[in-house]
Amino acid sequence: MTARLRVAGFIENRNVQFFITALIVLNAITLGMETSAFLMEKYGAIFHVFDTFVLSVFVIEIAAKIFGRGWTFFKSGWNVFDFVIVGIALVPTSGPLSVLRALRVLRTLRLMSVVPQMRSVIQALITAIPGMISIIGLISLIFYVSAVLATNFYSDTFQEWFGSIGASMYTLFQIMTLESWSMGIVRPVMEQHPSAWAFFVPFIMITSFAVINLFIGVIVDAMQTQHIQEAEEIQSHVDADMENLRLEIVSLRKELADLAVTLRKE
Repeated sequence: MTARLRVAGFIENRNVQFFITALIVLNAITLGMETSAFLMEKYGAIFHVFDTFVLSVFVIEIAAKIFGRGWTFFKSGWNVFDFVIVGIALVPTSGPLSVLRALRVLRTLRLMSVVPQMRSVIQALITAIPGMISIIGLISLIFYVSAVLATNFYSDTFQEWFGSIGASMYTLFQIMTLESWSMGIVRPVMEQHPSAWAFFVPFIMITSFAVINLFIGVIVDAMQTQHIQEAEEIQSHVDADMENLRLEIVSLRKELADLAVTLRKE
């Protein structure tokens, strides 16, 4: 085994990855604690040392992976994601770039690539993007048509809520989320326009109960597909191992048979 393969095997070892995961979690906690002036006054130096240690470990990890895998390291989207996150943390945080210091918290996002369960969820969400784009287009069309209607119907009496298409879309978005939609918006509108329920009730049923559930359906379907693909990959590996084992057994039987023939001749 070459040195590069040994390095790759070591850095991708389960225990090493567990250590990296623990560091990510602890670093996320300390970054949150750094927002407290009281804690920074007492433990600021310790936080700084730990932060430098964590960043050093991450840099060594990425460097070891690149050394072990070569340019194939960048063929994985998750590796590129880790590389970018760690690279952002290396940007100098002094002078005009001091605002980038807050971006250190992005390291916490590495949990998405380190934890397999999170990685599966993100991959499922990525798979669901085409379907979600179609739903977003549908709901945008519904919002635009509804905003035009609401502006025409209610702009004279409720200028603040429905005075323009933008204001109407924002108000309708609040209604869609069901946040203070009844007592806060719809009932006051119905006091001036008693038939307004005929507009708002169908809008809520279409957006809140139908279209939004389509998002959930697309995401659930994508996650099920992801689980099926993972199961198929595992099964393919098992089948390949079984086939290799069968071939080894056949080869071993042949060698034993040849050995038996040789012994009988002697």
